[in-house]
Amino acid sequence: MFDVESEWFMKICTIYKNKKDFYYFTFTVTAWLPVFQEDRYCEAVIESLKYSQRCRGLHLLGYVIMPTHLHLIATYSNDAILFCLMQELGESITKEVVRLLEKDQRILFLKIFENAACNSSNSRYRLWKDNFRSVVLNSEKRFHEKMYYMHENPVRQGFVELPEHWKYSSARNWMLHDDGIIRIDKEILGITSASSVLLAADIGRQNNRLIKAPK
Repeated sequence: MFDVESEWFMKICTIYKNKKDFYYFTFTVTAWLPVFQEDRYCEAVIESLKYSQRCRGLHLLGYVIMPTHLHLIATYSNDAILFCLMQELGESITKEVVRLLEKDQRILFLKIFENAACNSSNSRYRLWKDNFRSVVLNSEKRFHEKMYYMHENPVRQGFVELPEHWKYSSARNWMLHDDGIIRIDKEILGITSASSVLLAADIGRQNNRLIKAPK
């Protein structure tokens, strides 16, 4: 069973006691087009996230890049600024993805994104269906559920057998301690030893129970 006295659990509880909220963000591609199937396109997301961490102070706790959408768990000292950072992130990814699509002559995708932006004066192309959606994770239970649900995405889709087998997922950071793709800001949780890394993505297995996908 999950140890409620573990360092991981106590750090999460301390954060929520101090009203430090995390947010779960979803970016969905217009018309659910499978844009993120190649490494070059996924790297556009990764590089934009790295810039947000390095230059904007974004704290990234989890992510997964799926062919048609991406999920993030992140926090910042100011909620309003965090949402501005997500807006900036979406625009940065859009710019690079459009550049790649034009280079690859993906005319159909570009046409669909152009049509989606026909009523917008801000840009020629609309990569994201609804800009982004957010859910506040204002309890440790909600945090654990969303992290687990996010990491299980590639497994549910039948792409891999285990979450950590998916290349563009923080499951690799948490389960394999692999920061090769991008660094996860574990230090915000005060994690200091390998024994304390009780993975949020794997809490369902730690408890020998299945966590239902949150609605």
